[in-house]
Amino acid sequence: MSKVTTLLRPRVIGLKRYQNLGDGKSNMVRAYLFAGFGLLFWLGIFTVFYQVLSYFQGVEEFGDVLAEKLLSMVFLTFFALLVFSSIIASLSKLYLSRDIQLVFSYPVDHQKIFLARWLEATFDSSWMVVVYAMPAFFSYGIVYNQGPLFYGNMLVVMIPFCLCASALSALGVMAVVVVLPANRLKGLLIFLGLGLFVALYLFVRLLRPERLVNPDTAASVATYIANIQTPSVPWLPSTWAYDSMVAILHGDYGQALFHNALALSAAGALIFAAVLFSGVAYFKGVSKAQVTRTGKLIMPERKKYEGKRHFDFLSGPTRAIVVKEIRVFFRDSTQWSQIFLLAALIIIYVYNFKALPLDRLPIKTVQLQNVIAFANMVLAAFVMTAIAARFAFPAVSQEKSAFWIIQSGPVSLGSVLWIKFFIYLFPLMLLSEILIVATNILLNVTPFMMWTSSITIFLMVPGIVSLAVGLGAAYPDFQSENPAQTVTSYGGLLFMTISAAFIGVIVALVAGPVYSMVLAALRNRSLSGGEWAWMFMAFGLVLALCVATLFLPMRFGRKRLGSR
Repeated sequence: MSKVTTLLRPRVIGLKRYQNLGDGKSNMVRAYLFAGFGLLFWLGIFTVFYQVLSYFQGVEEFGDVLAEKLLSMVFLTFFALLVFSSIIASLSKLYLSRDIQLVFSYPVDHQKIFLARWLEATFDSSWMVVVYAMPAFFSYGIVYNQGPLFYGNMLVVMIPFCLCASALSALGVMAVVVVLPANRLKGLLIFLGLGLFVALYLFVRLLRPERLVNPDTAASVATYIANIQTPSVPWLPSTWAYDSMVAILHGDYGQALFHNALALSAAGALIFAAVLFSGVAYFKGVSKAQVTRTGKLIMPERKKYEGKRHFDFLSGPTRAIVVKEIRVFFRDSTQWSQIFLLAALIIIYVYNFKALPLDRLPIKTVQLQNVIAFANMVLAAFVMTAIAARFAFPAVSQEKSAFWIIQSGPVSLGSVLWIKFFIYLFPLMLLSEILIVATNILLNVTPFMMWTSSITIFLMVPGIVSLAVGLGAAYPDFQSENPAQTVTSYGGLLFMTISAAFIGVIVALVAGPVYSMVLAALRNRSLSGGEWAWMFMAFGLVLALCVATLFLPMRFGRKRLGSR
């Protein structure tokens, strides 16, 4: 293990050195910002589970059964997340890291290299799941009045739980990479993972769980609750973890110890098998990944300028950048494959509004539909923020080491940023209007609400895209290996914060006129002169704020990027 420890030292030293880079005050602000958001999310998870478990406690006969079933679902869900995360982390750390060629030049056995890289991948894929699983388990301990032994067992359970998921993923990745190169496998796995998520979501949604709130189906719900105590799969690590935690809750410490020992022995056996198999398959997979890494973006000469004719109205350098942006996007399977996910989520999003049981609610349907339409506008704005964070924010960072070509080209940095802005603006604008108009038609809202929500989202989307591109240029990460890593940086968190504040201010300004209109309709009266004046003033402020948000982030990003 001494050589494995030596191979792990650069990672530890890198984490220590990272704390000393740049301005100390800036790093402190970033640390507090990340810690604050992480704590809020942690507390949110805890609150949700605590409220649900407290409600279950009040359900006679079925309360404990429901709580235990929820715990089983939590472990199964976390195990699935760990496996998928471990597959991606294993591919990146074991085969696609930039320093893999340097590491294999060391006089160290391949199995030790594998073990060191696998330990890094295990940490990277597990720490976030463990941290955000803790509030769920803490809520069980508080609701069921458990002592320190419960929380100690919680930590013991999570160690083999994560190790089993990571070892299984590593074994599967090594077996497949020998046949299929790691570069192609990563894109394929992401594509299949997105497809599986969409299929599962569609399956759950088409079951129409909202029918459970209908009193007419009470008998079927009772039958369901009576049958939910189905046995779990006995050979899954999630089952061992669940059985151990339930045994502690019931005070059966012998059973908890047995299941912990079973999980630890299985984790040890899987790690031994992974290290043993790495001696046969790991180096072959690394060699194949290095051979196929080069030239994956090379296109035939006859397609070199294909597509240029579609942008003849642009100048030569501008047209070249536009064509390059579009071509690079569609060459990366991890990028274009998410279009299918977005399309499926749009269908689900719109279908949810069609399935709303508005006819069974006790208040006037027309005004309720307007309220829901207003909430839908807010939700659509946050959806656009998430999409912009995933695609528009990393636009500058994805230039990576080739950014010097952009700097030396006959196009200013400001023009490059505006080109990226318009490339992402039109798809997001179209998507947002589809969401708003389609859902408003299904809700059958009033013309005022249709125009208000459509125009408001039309004004907000350019500001959101400008924030994404501008702050992405101000805080680029040219060393990131994928766009998702860029989004989790300080700049990405800052973008999400400012964008949420921007949406909040717009919503607060629009809420006044909408409230006046809804209240006037409920009381069957017309708006007063003061209410009309407030409406025009509010929309004027919305327009001014959206215009300012359109230009200021782009200017800030250009200055920051030009000063690098």
